Amino acid sequence: MRRRWWWLCLLSLACPSSAKKTSDGGPRVPNARLEPLEPVRVEEDDGGTEAFFKIVVLRPVGPPQPPDVVTVKVDGEAHLWDGVAKRVLLVPNDETYLAQASALLAALDDAGADVWLKHPDANIAFGLKLRDEPGFQGWLDEAVAGKLRVIHRADGFELQTNLGKLPGPDKNGPTVPVRGGKMDLSTLQRGLQKISGRFKGAPDLCFVPSFGMALNDTARALAANFIDPVTAYFPTTCFVYPRPREAVTDAGR
Repeated sequence: MRRRWWWLCLLSLACPSSAKKTSDGGPRVPNARLEPLEPVRVEEDDGGTEAFFKIVVLRPVGPPQPPDVVTVKVDGEAHLWDGVAKRVLLVPNDETYLAQASALLAALDDAGADVWLKHPDANIAFGLKLRDEPGFQGWLDEAVAGKLRVIHRADGFELQTNLGKLPGPDKNGPTVPVRGGKMDLSTLQRGLQKISGRFKGAPDLCFVPSFGMALNDTARALAANFIDPVTAYFPTTCFVYPRPREAVTDAGR
């Protein structure tokens, strides 16, 4: 499973040539270089304290929790989804990681369920378009200008577009590195704003968390896409998960 997931992560770094055309068959996206993303900084105090490693805390905003949903608490691999409910609000605890929730996500995806992920610190929730490895590849192959995938790793966020990676302070590091041991969500929001302004009308973005990322940490990052409770830089959020390998039967299939 780990090998398959790392393949998916590597795939997410690729920049398919088919994505260089607009959805209506229009001109190709100009091959212009994306300027490096400057981090959002706090002002230095009177004592001249180094401010680079201090992040500006992002106040989470987003859509309110939807009505008429079934709340499904998730604790590692344990959950209480009955397999029937088709409008589901996922509420993971802080110790639930993507790898543990992958079987549940695959089942919800196969059932065609409408899925929301609750923010752990606010009364808001984010609608997710679930995509497994083949679904993500299909998304990458769509001929739409402005494809953006946000790769969420322990060292920060990497923002990949049709034009390649949006560079950060270190061209060899993530676009939005961890600062002071914390995820820099304010700078992530600045990056989403910058890319959405460059590719006006891009309909969606994909979040690609690493295998061991806590679901609640990704939920916190999803808030960076929202300007207010009803307005987002990218209207639709896809969420890429690793589909568990099917069990091998006695017939060897």
